[in-house]
Amino acid sequence: MLNKGLSEDELFTFFSHKKREDLDYDYILSSMCTVPHSVAVRAHCMFMETNLGDPGLFSGTASLEQLLVRRFGSLFHCPDAGGYATSGGTESNIQALRLAKALKHTDGHDLHGQPNIIVPESAHFSFKKACDILGLRMRRVPLRKDFRMDADRAAEQIDRDTIALVGVAGTTEYGMVDPIADLAKIAEQHDIFFHVDAAFGGMVIPFLGKPIPFDFALPGVTSIAVDPHKMGMSTIPCGCLITRDHEILNTLNIDTPYLTVKQEYTLGGTRPGAPVVGALAVLDYLGVEGMKAVVAGCMKNTERLIAGMETLGIPRAATPDVNVATFTCNKARVPGPWKVSWTCRKHLRIVCMPHVHRDRIEAFLKNIGETHA
Repeated sequence: MLNKGLSEDELFTFFSHKKREDLDYDYILSSMCTVPHSVAVRAHCMFMETNLGDPGLFSGTASLEQLLVRRFGSLFHCPDAGGYATSGGTESNIQALRLAKALKHTDGHDLHGQPNIIVPESAHFSFKKACDILGLRMRRVPLRKDFRMDADRAAEQIDRDTIALVGVAGTTEYGMVDPIADLAKIAEQHDIFFHVDAAFGGMVIPFLGKPIPFDFALPGVTSIAVDPHKMGMSTIPCGCLITRDHEILNTLNIDTPYLTVKQEYTLGGTRPGAPVVGALAVLDYLGVEGMKAVVAGCMKNTERLIAGMETLGIPRAATPDVNVATFTCNKARVPGPWKVSWTCRKHLRIVCMPHVHRDRIEAFLKNIGETHA
């Protein structure tokens, strides 16, 4: 029920109390989001009222969205790639599978039963949502002992009704990169859509000293999901779906007669321009060398955390490809006020995001060491 109206002071006093109930990022070790970069915040404020859902009204903002897509296309070894800014990995993954399904129908492929997709057991829960929405059957492929998808088992799951194969570059729980090169070859051999969920790893892997193949440099890769609001330090929400073929998304076009564009392929209608420009601001401000420095710092902190935990007798569960660390640890031994998370296999999980500085790692290790003493 609406009240009679509050004064500005009353309103923001109330909001301040509620904001203090939020957990301080200094103690958040479980999130794949982080404190946005200052240039992202500045850009966001400049474009707060823009709506990419009606791009003819905000043509400058729309051109910046396409510039962000080109930045990712170049980063992912396909300068002519297409794509658009989404609300995040969930939307990107749904749209990728929606696209895969539409292409099967467009190609006149005769399905014998319910269309299916092949995903690793480590796939993000957004694929369950996508299958529910799109009427797809999800076939889960077991992981190898190193927590990566078993490519041979994936190939065995493919049949005439398979519309897409999915691999993950930077798994949510263990920070692993699936054997994307092997999966890309399998996708090529079977002529099926291959989507790489790099929502997290897409802004880590390209900046590593020895990048792991995961992108359009591999001929079998059809589309990639990447989230600038994670390691890209944009404001929330901002993801991107990037496609090798810049025309392919037009397969999803529907008529939008009362807008400034007469067709759209996006999932959302109204789409905020502010976080999209924020994402571009960070990329262009830091550049490749700046992003390499950010990633190097996060990886160094991950290595320090693993070494420190093992010194305390808490072994790693896996050696990650990106900045996610997991451990065999009793829940009761994790001290407050730290916010950590647990994998489905009951391993302690910590994500060493840019806000998890070296001093935060040392403070956590000190606290957990005291708990274990």
